[in-house]
Order: sequence, then C-alpha cells, then structure tokens
Amino acid sequence: MGAVVALETLCRRFRGFGLKHPVAEQTAALEALAEIGGGEAAGAVRRIIVEKIVQGSGLNNALKAAARLGVGLPANVIVSSLRHEAPEIRAGGCRCAGPSSAAIPLLLELLDDPDHIVAREAACALGRIGRNDARPMLLRLLQHGPSAVVIDAISAIADEECLVILGRIARTTPDLADAALEALESIGSPAAIKIAAASRRSPARRSTSSG
Repeated sequence: MGAVVALETLCRRFRGFGLKHPVAEQTAALEALAEIGGGEAAGAVRRIIVEKIVQGSGLNNALKAAARLGVGLPANVIVSSLRHEAPEIRAGGCRCAGPSSAAIPLLLELLDDPDHIVAREAACALGRIGRNDARPMLLRLLQHGPSAVVIDAISAIADEECLVILGRIARTTPDLADAALEALESIGSPAAIKIAAASRRSPARRSTSSG
C-alpha cells in the first residue's frame, strides 16, 4: 500500500502539467500502478483520472492503466473520453467502457470512426457487453486480424460461424490457440464444446504444440 500511495502522490505532484506532452514521471507511475495491480492501485488510478490529475495526451496512459486494472469509471468520464478529439483517447475510453446507457450509443457511433483502432476498440467494447451490433465487425477482425482481445470480445456474442473460425484458429494459430480454446469452452454450448474437443485432437494442433 505504501508504494501505491507514493505513486499516486508522484502523479499529483505534476498536476496541471502535460497538456501537450505526457509527463514522464506520471507515465512511469501509472505503469507501475498497473503492474502492482489490486484494489488499492485501481482506486488510485480511478482518482487520478476522475480528479483530472493527468491531463492532455497523458490521459491516454491513465486510461491504459485503468483498462488493465479493470477500473470502473463514472459515466461522465467515459462519455468525455469517447467524444475526445484525440483518437487514442477515444480508443482508451472504449477499453474502459461498460454497459452504461450513456456509453452504448457513443460506442455504436464509433463503429464508423475514421480511425480503425477506435472502431476496433468500440466493437470489442460492445462485444464484451453482449451487443450483437458488434458481431459483423468482430467477425471480420476474427477472420483477417485476430487477436486475444478480439477473441475475448466475440465470445459473448458468438454465432455458429464464429465458432467455426475459433476452431480453425485453435488448430492453426499457435499464438492464439489457447485463447480460442478458452473462448470456446467458456461459451459452453454443445457446438462450442464439440469444436474445442475436435481442435484439441487435430493433427495440426498436436504438431504445432510439439514443435
């Protein structure tokens, strides 16, 4: 706890700075808080964001830490982030967004954001809260740019086509195989369990695992 207090105090020391460029000390403190983890660190990051201790471009680092720690942020903070002019802040807001009535309409709008990273993060946020609106984009990402984050996001809204693609990833993509199998098993439907079992038995997966 002493380390958390010291890191929060360090961030507060530079309050009002960093409007144009992140303050290195604040960046380092936020990364350390995210690494420490736990409720005390999460509370510190929440206060740092809500009280606007970190501002400007440095807010991106605070939102990254909040996402890693699973910090629940007030609706007004999320809305402000999702409407921010900087795409990296909008993306950060998406990573921290939950199923609030204020955030969902903005996330739906951000599916068409000109910045593809923002659009991707909006789709992942909607998927995590079970919104089928995000499935078309997440399905495209699963097919053409799969990642552990996309796999996790689509698991809550996966249809039969998604299950088939997850099975293929589990068999043929070693770096994502465990994430795909975990997603299939967490979905838990008879079809998902069957695909997961078949993927574990496939020669392609056995050869990549042994290699």
